Amino acid sequence: MSLKASIARFVITTALLLTFSMTMNAEDPAPKSPAPAPTPTVKTELATFGGGCFWCTEAVFELVEGVKAVVSGYSGGTTPNPTYEAICTGTTGHAEVIQIEFDPAKVSFEQLLDTFWKVHDPTTLNRQGADEGTQYRSVIFWHNEAQKIAAEKSKASAQPKFRSPIVTEISPLSKFHTAEAYHQDYFRRNPEKGYCRVVIAPKVNKYLIEKRK
Repeated sequence: MSLKASIARFVITTALLLTFSMTMNAEDPAPKSPAPAPTPTVKTELATFGGGCFWCTEAVFELVEGVKAVVSGYSGGTTPNPTYEAICTGTTGHAEVIQIEFDPAKVSFEQLLDTFWKVHDPTTLNRQGADEGTQYRSVIFWHNEAQKIAAEKSKASAQPKFRSPIVTEISPLSKFHTAEAYHQDYFRRNPEKGYCRVVIAPKVNKYLIEKRK
């Protein structure tokens, strides 16, 4: 066999082997590891309410199913970086509020509003019980247009349940200022305090009783 013929035969044989190998790989691919399952994410929303002393409202809303977190703070005024001492003067324009992170799949904004009307008196202007001043006003700070509409509708629906007019302010949220650390989870951390036993505990018990109905 001539050299030229040998080279031609070698080329043809190599091509056939390469084609066979590619075919086998296509028909029997190497097993791959399964893709990891996507991690489910929970989309939460925020609501911001003021109903007197934030220790009281915080303690109740922390018990609501679907609420992920409650933070006490200040909002509604013009004083930058307000402190509790400044708030207590009633001159900052800020109200004591709570900001609620909730799972709308478990509790709706409307349901939070229903609880809001029950845990304070929305007919007393700038006062809740013995706590008096603009910092204790009843207020709903809405985060979007849908919350604004829901708040106004809920307020109208709640009015027949009260003898006096509801004076709750409904305003857009400008900025939320987190209160000092010692205010957070106050009732849970200080159940023996006089204010907690006399003022907060009855509100919490009332909520729990109504929840069982």
